[in-house]
Amino acid sequence: MKILLTGAAGFIGYHTALKLLGRGDTVVGLDNLNNYYDVALKKARLKQLTERPGFSFVQLDLADAAGMQALFAEHQFDRVINLAAQAGVRYSLENPQTYVDSNITGFLNVLEGCRHTGVGHLVYASTSSVYGANTHMPFTEHEPADHPLAIYGATKRANELMAHSYAHLFGLPCSGLRFFTVYGPWGRPDMALFLFTRSILAGQPIKVFNHGHHQRDFTFVGDIAEGIVRTCDNPATSNPNWDSNAPDPATSNAPWRIFNIGNNRPVQLLDYIRVLEDCLGKKAEMEMLPLQPGDVPDTWASAEDLKTAVGYQPETPVEEGISQFVEWYLEYYRLA
Repeated sequence: MKILLTGAAGFIGYHTALKLLGRGDTVVGLDNLNNYYDVALKKARLKQLTERPGFSFVQLDLADAAGMQALFAEHQFDRVINLAAQAGVRYSLENPQTYVDSNITGFLNVLEGCRHTGVGHLVYASTSSVYGANTHMPFTEHEPADHPLAIYGATKRANELMAHSYAHLFGLPCSGLRFFTVYGPWGRPDMALFLFTRSILAGQPIKVFNHGHHQRDFTFVGDIAEGIVRTCDNPATSNPNWDSNAPDPATSNAPWRIFNIGNNRPVQLLDYIRVLEDCLGKKAEMEMLPLQPGDVPDTWASAEDLKTAVGYQPETPVEEGISQFVEWYLEYYRLA
């Protein structure tokens, strides 16, 4: 297939591109290469991708309506995987406009491109942050997700609703994937595992929010990429049993659906840090801090729907996943 993959220079986009290219798909990778984090890392990922047959790169911002229209007109994409977004909960407290530009305006341009060129399936990144104030776990797609705690989660929830309107009005099959804390090689420098590793190796204290008392459904990036590709291969269809008098939040009478994509095995943050200490062979000095505004105390995904729909089955325990990250980190920064 010919696939548009947005956010191709990003962490999850890079691994998804590798998986698609590995099976022979043609991938047009889009990214704006913004400086939210180290651009050199993004370019290093891209270098790996451009060396593989079947990959081409377009530097473009999703919010550029004319550019997006031209891109869709030039190519006849079979599928679109939209992973480009302004990420980060804490950054959204300081720069909300960037989230609207990328995650709302940019996503609208993706929807419009798919609509007008007959794309067969749109798969897009949502987030566990949409669950917000909900504390009933494991989180399930079949419960409402209408109380996000930060603008980041709110924009992603908006994506889900925008996609539903396009599925309903234009018959565009749309599948949203709610990611739960993703980690692994080539990860993002603003995320905990990267920050912890850098500080521990430098002999500096790590910031442990909520005094380490929360847990996360840490999910290895290889498992995430596998789930994305499987979802891409299975276009959303309408739910024939959907009842408008008792509407299921995860499905619709339109070709639209929402899936959690997580590890389904929450890990205490302090246990996560202990595994990292073992992999580095060095103890962490911890600075215990309160829960950050906009953060949720715990996450835990029920991923049964995705397993039933596409055979998604995460297989990587945190011990193995963190070990792979540390191995990559030491090699990439020439610390091995």
